[in-house]
Amino acid sequence: MSRLPPPERAATGLRALPPSCGPVRLVAVDGHAGSGKSTFAGLLAGAAGGAPVLRLDDLATHDELFSWTGRLLQQVIGPWSRGDSAVYRPYDWELGRLGPPLSLPPAPLVLLEGVGAGRRALRPHLAGLLWMERDPQGSWSRGRRRDGPELAGFWDAWTAAETRHFAGDPSRPFADTLIRESPEGYEWLPGPGATAGASPFLTQRDQV
Repeated sequence: MSRLPPPERAATGLRALPPSCGPVRLVAVDGHAGSGKSTFAGLLAGAAGGAPVLRLDDLATHDELFSWTGRLLQQVIGPWSRGDSAVYRPYDWELGRLGPPLSLPPAPLVLLEGVGAGRRALRPHLAGLLWMERDPQGSWSRGRRRDGPELAGFWDAWTAAETRHFAGDPSRPFADTLIRESPEGYEWLPGPGATAGASPFLTQRDQV
């Protein structure tokens, strides 16, 4: 049976991974919209001593919900692979335009959080892929309740776009670890992509 490891122990396992993007251990936190990715990534980042979190909401736009791959590779992955700082312009969802440039230096551990963080084009640059184990309908209902009826039209467009994305470029089959939320905390389970059925982020004590 699996256990719920303390976040600090899980963070230690992440920091022990080999670098995957220049000096950066880039770990994706993927899952359906509304599945709890942002909250979990923030908790994990804090347990890792304040590791940076790069949120894909800053790279996506209203017109490019999933067509941000080129910008991420050029503005973030490319510079980090050379040991340089990433420079990107986060999107302002209220104003509908890109904001002023932000610089994000390479760090030993960076969490990449958002729907599609484990997509095909990014997996060669990832040290690990975590998937929030919540079904799409439950996730979307949770997100709709959070955002309120004024964003119902956006959610209608989003769920259709997300369904198309994961149909053609699924992330879950390649996840090293499945993260399941419970009243006691977060349960870490070996994912479909884990080698020999074990999560690379947990000790044997955590997994048995």
